[in-house]
Amino acid sequence: METLEENKKKLYKVAFILLIILSAYFAVRIFSELKKTSMLGESATPTTISFSGHGEVTAVPDIATIDFTISKDDATVKNAQAGVATIEKKALDFLKTKGVADKDIQTANASFYPKYEYRQAACPPIPMGTGTAGGTVNTISPYYCPPSRQVITGYTASESITVKVRNTDDAGAIMQGLGATGVSNLNGPNFEIDNPEVLKGEARKKAIDEAKAKAVALAKDLGVSLGKIASFNESGNSPIMYAKDSLMASGVAPAPAEIPKGQNTITSDVTITYEIR
Repeated sequence: METLEENKKKLYKVAFILLIILSAYFAVRIFSELKKTSMLGESATPTTISFSGHGEVTAVPDIATIDFTISKDDATVKNAQAGVATIEKKALDFLKTKGVADKDIQTANASFYPKYEYRQAACPPIPMGTGTAGGTVNTISPYYCPPSRQVITGYTASESITVKVRNTDDAGAIMQGLGATGVSNLNGPNFEIDNPEVLKGEARKKAIDEAKAKAVALAKDLGVSLGKIASFNESGNSPIMYAKDSLMASGVAPAPAEIPKGQNTITSDVTITYEIR
């Protein structure tokens, strides 16, 4: 039979082996953590490099927008609004003859408000004295004294309308016709792309391709490899209008029947940041 002393030696041996195993385990863990926190000379934050790219797409505008206002003054709100409605009907009837659909005519704002005027009432004449029996009292001329008061002199009714013209060749003629109906503050035409999302995507792809090409070329020159994309940023992606400037009319000055549309340019500028290794 094993003696007590032999059993103690076996237990010490097993404990020693377990201690070696635990020490090795903790050493691996500590080494891993040190590597993560860059205590062994490696950076915890990956090294990155950024590249920019620019893309643009041009297209001929396919819609034109025209804005105008109808405004009328009168002694009552009802009469002012009736005056606006009369001119509005003339304008809408004209737009229908030019093939403009109801869905492309939108009221942007409608309002009415009172017109005020400050007035001062004449103060009573001041007697200068008493005349002879049967005579008249001498006075001086009437004069004005404060305070003045605000008086409503009438009302203004107003309505603003935006029109989308899909046949852009008719834009000039439509402006001429609207001017003849009695509208005011006639603005336009503004030539635009009706659905620019496809063009925005094309411009973005060009910008990304340019940034990628720069990244590949520079990585080769530096002798590094590109890792995953760390960040992406885009700016621009809005149309730049190179069409003829919008015209403004007072309602009597006619716009030219033919207005050059020019081209609109949609741009995109991107920045791509890569990790390098």
